[in-house]
Order: sequence, then structure tokens, then C-alpha cells
Amino acid sequence: MTRQRKAVALISGGLDSMLAARVIQDQGVQVEGINFYTGFCVEGHTHAIRKRDRDKPKRNNALWVAEQLGIKLHIVDVVEEYKDVLLNPRHGYGANLNPCLDCKIFMVRKAHEWIQAHGFDFIVTGEVVGQRPMSQRRDTMPVIARQSGAERLLVRPLCAHNLPQTLPEQEGWVDRERLLGLNGRSRKPQMALASHLGITDYAQPAGGCCFLTDAQYSVKLADLWQARGERRYELDDIILLKVGRHIRPSPQFKLIVAREEGEGRFMQGYRARYTSLSTLSHPGPLALIDGRASPADIELCARAIARYSKGRDAHQVSVEVREPDGATRILQVRPMGPQEIPEQWIL
Repeated sequence: MTRQRKAVALISGGLDSMLAARVIQDQGVQVEGINFYTGFCVEGHTHAIRKRDRDKPKRNNALWVAEQLGIKLHIVDVVEEYKDVLLNPRHGYGANLNPCLDCKIFMVRKAHEWIQAHGFDFIVTGEVVGQRPMSQRRDTMPVIARQSGAERLLVRPLCAHNLPQTLPEQEGWVDRERLLGLNGRSRKPQMALASHLGITDYAQPAGGCCFLTDAQYSVKLADLWQARGERRYELDDIILLKVGRHIRPSPQFKLIVAREEGEGRFMQGYRARYTSLSTLSHPGPLALIDGRASPADIELCARAIARYSKGRDAHQVSVEVREPDGATRILQVRPMGPQEIPEQWIL
């Protein structure tokens, strides 16, 4: 008897990767999932702390997909390795700071290294020809296979009929006739396939899961690099870019203001690292100062958060300034008027 073949599927948490893994799983292949944590994924963060997302499931969709498929999921931290992908993308950026082609090459390469180390036979992804403008084009798909080192061990079940045969298809590890030939940007075929397979609950089909594709987030990341005078970041930096209202009054510092209670609670964890401000005389948001702020700058920041408090129309608001070492002082400030926070300050 021939042995059961084993495949690792890249699981993002979206519908496509879920379907791709299921199509291969239904052919009797042992499938396990792998998810690479870069720090930039939307999943399980802002949805959990913002009221506007209260109707969205508070879950890590990659873990949830693995549970629905009944497969083991390997979560691999690649935060440090990924820095070179983002900072030095060989194939450039997309519309924002998204190095999509280099990102896919990197992840498939890591998956290829993983199957070699763990005795698996091939790799599965949920890619579809023509779905993404950078990484999922007919001319870039061979680039991913070649530059990742996966070559013919990379199987794309959802669009296999539009691509040359892979080794697993040629060797009969999977039946090519039971794979699909999807193409284009429409997700209706995937949704129809999900219905056929009895899959009724899944993440937004075209939602994407990377903050780097978001224009507003990319502006804040570029601002961070410009303020520091170099292109570098740490995990805490990219997490904080996801929360709060970011205000840049000066090249030397910026103010991060919680937009709601959940963000304020989350930002409390950063008070040991940043100077923080909170209103005492009126309900208001927590704010953090990132950078070098003079006493005059801190007073300006205090006036700004007073503007975002319930005391915006008061003559004076009491603001507590807390240093990372725990030292505090109280400022009595006049709230800024609506025209005193120029639009260009808001990132």
C-alpha cells in the first residue's frame, strides 16, 4: 500500500485558505496548517477592543479555521525575520506599504523549510489566479514557486487547472481532476463552493488580514520612520499604530489618544514606557506621548486631550501627567478650540 501523503496548508484565517485545505483534505491527504505571525495581522486585536467591531467574532480566525477543519495548526513567530521583507522588498510595495509578492515568497519559503524539517510532502495555499494585483497574477505565481524554493511542491487547489501540473498531481498524490480552475477577483465561486461543502461560517471573503494594505496605517508607519530618521520598528511600535488617534504636532513627538474605553484600557499597559496624560476634572481619554516633548509641548498635549474630554467647553480642565517612573503632576489647562488642532496634525 502507498503511504498517506502529508501536506501543510498556509492558513490565514480567510475563506480561500480554508477551502484549499479542505479540498486537499477531502482527497485523503493528511493536512496540517501553518500560520506565520508577523505582527501586522488584523486578526484578534482591534476587533477585540473596539466597540464598533462588537458584532464581529472575537476570535483568531486562523485557529478557528483549523478547528473547523479538524486539523493541527502550527503558529510560527516570524516578527524579526519579517523585518527584512518589509524594509527591503525585492519586488517593491503595492498601493501602500504592502510588500505582497515578497511576503508570499517569504511565507512559502518558510513553509518549504518546515516540510523539509518535519517530513511532509508538499505545500498548499489558497491563491487564485487574478485575485490580487501583486502576488496572485499568472506571471507572478511562478516567481513565488521559484524564489521560495518550493518549485513543483506548491499546490494551489483553487486554481490548479489554470497552472502547470505540480509534482503531487503528476505523481497521483492528489487527483488533478478534483481540483478547481477559479480565476479573477469575484469571491462568488468560493462562496458557492463553501455552501456545497457545508461551510456556512467564515471570515469576510475579501477582507484581507494585513494592516500594511491599509492606507491610514501605512501613513502612520511611514511617519514613525520619518520621525526616527531611520526605517526600523519593534513589535510594540506596530501594535500601537493599530490603536488610538495619532496626532503629530511636532517632528519630535506625537500624541496617541484613545478613541474609546477599550483602547484606553489597552493603552494602560504602555504607561510604564511612555509619558501619559488623563483628565481628572472631567471624563476623558487616556493619551500617550511618543517622543521627546518639552514642558511646553506637554502642556499643548494636555490642552489637546482636554479638547477630546467632556470638559471641551469648560474654562479649565485638570490633567494628570504621569511619567514612566510613576512620578505625577497636575496641570490646569484651557481646552483647545476646534480650529487649534490642524488637520495636518492628524495621521
